[in-house]
Amino acid sequence: MSTLEQEYDEYNEAGRIWGLVSRERIKKLKFDRPNKNIIDRYLAVGDLTTTVSDVLDSLGVVAAVPATDLPPLAPGQKVVGPAVTLRNIVERKTPTKGYYDKDFIKMSTRDIYYLSEPGDILVSDTGGDTQVSNMGGQSCTVARSRGFAGAIVNGAIRDATTIREMGYPVWSKGATPITGKFRIEAIEINGPVQIKDVRVEPGDLIVADDSGICVVPFEHINTVIDEVEKIAADEEAMRELIVSEAPLDELRPLYRKRYTG
Repeated sequence: MSTLEQEYDEYNEAGRIWGLVSRERIKKLKFDRPNKNIIDRYLAVGDLTTTVSDVLDSLGVVAAVPATDLPPLAPGQKVVGPAVTLRNIVERKTPTKGYYDKDFIKMSTRDIYYLSEPGDILVSDTGGDTQVSNMGGQSCTVARSRGFAGAIVNGAIRDATTIREMGYPVWSKGATPITGKFRIEAIEINGPVQIKDVRVEPGDLIVADDSGICVVPFEHINTVIDEVEKIAADEEAMRELIVSEAPLDELRPLYRKRYTG
């Protein structure tokens, strides 16, 4: 028996297998996650995605998605947490036929909520389709009850008012009243997904705020926060000098350090 099969049986015995997504479509269950101290360090940074994006640029990593492409449902929210992923594809049968045949509903976010850990962030990829929903108010209620930090949706959500009122952080490509039932199918859990031109693997660190979303590859999580904190300190020093109307001779060294390397 493989490790994944053993883990699946363990989760099943613990009552964590919802069962709407077949076991062969689950690619990972257990993987490394950053500790809370690292998460808190990221959350303490002011202009978070702005600085994280700059550092990832310097590392040669394609990792940022602008809020113009996936805006937050409500302004003023900031989330940091490890990614868990869900990939959806369209159904071949028409929705009317699915209703008529009383088909099993093949879309599901509940499976991944019970397979995941508190503090995780769901990254749901439906290929950017904004016509039908893959997440609504009930789904977000389950997510919050399971301790999820938020969701990134490469597609559309619905029940926007309910989600906004519950204060659950969501970034999505759009909103729609049209259900995904009988229209999309959950094809894979915890495999690689894509939001815009950025690849996301389970365990990568999701960083999101009003400016957009950054995906920090797991192997760069510590390096990035170390650099981000240095930059934030330099930015604060420059801000204080600007406010105090310091002479340019004092400003130039910090400017060169920040913008010219």
